[in-house]
Amino acid sequence: MSFLFRFASRFVAGEQVEQAMTAVQKLNSQGLTASLDILGENVHDKVTAGRAVEGYLNLLQQIHRAEIDSNISVKLTMTGLDIGDDLCFENMCRICESARSLNNYVRIDMEGSAYTERTLKVFFRLHAKYPGVVGAVIQAYLHRSSDDIDALNAVGARVRLCKGAYKEPPSAAIQKMRDIRTNYKRLAEKLFLKGVYPGIATHDDQLIHWTRDFVAAHGIRNDQFEFQMLYGIRPGTQKALVRGGHRMRVYVPFGTHWAPYFYRRLRERKENVWFIVSNMFKG
Repeated sequence: MSFLFRFASRFVAGEQVEQAMTAVQKLNSQGLTASLDILGENVHDKVTAGRAVEGYLNLLQQIHRAEIDSNISVKLTMTGLDIGDDLCFENMCRICESARSLNNYVRIDMEGSAYTERTLKVFFRLHAKYPGVVGAVIQAYLHRSSDDIDALNAVGARVRLCKGAYKEPPSAAIQKMRDIRTNYKRLAEKLFLKGVYPGIATHDDQLIHWTRDFVAAHGIRNDQFEFQMLYGIRPGTQKALVRGGHRMRVYVPFGTHWAPYFYRRLRERKENVWFIVSNMFKG
């Protein structure tokens, strides 16, 4: 476990909120913004879900007091989705109310495909009540993602586009990386041409270069979208993109549940292991 913690500590900003604040302050000093995520497992009782909500309410207050440039990322399974959609919605309303009052922003993370439909249903309810306060995540490898982006664009929702990190069957997701990249570009094009402030979440050089070429060719300003990457992954590239005039947001996880987070990710999909190992040696 101590070895795993030493490994994980490069990608997790610490166990306590104070450590996360310090990590974000350093990122901000380098011109990068952040999205803070409290690590945790699926919860199955109202008390634990309530504690997760309180954790995020405290986090929003800490961000406000520290005057750091960071929004928050929330997984709906932490706020009660496994208990019920209505409970989850009510809990998320508390978080969104606080974010709105503090002029902050909530990104709803996307989980495995078993949760996609329910996550988006809760998201659309939240977006209708808190427009401009809450955004969604779409995974490019899912077959359904093109239709989902059309629906999100139609209501003016902000979308973070990533490849997808969960193990999914061929019936739900594209399997080959070259095909995932092709679909990513198609979906990104929809977001750039018809969406609102896309979050281009990728560490893939091919997709980074494609994005820069696409926005230049279509006259899309650098302040009309942002790149997003994970904490501890390719920090040199993150800073280089900022020096080149691009916006960069770093996804910063923290908390005491770092071990289940890493174990689940590394166990679930061999591509995740390769992703971590290969990117440890890239700038």
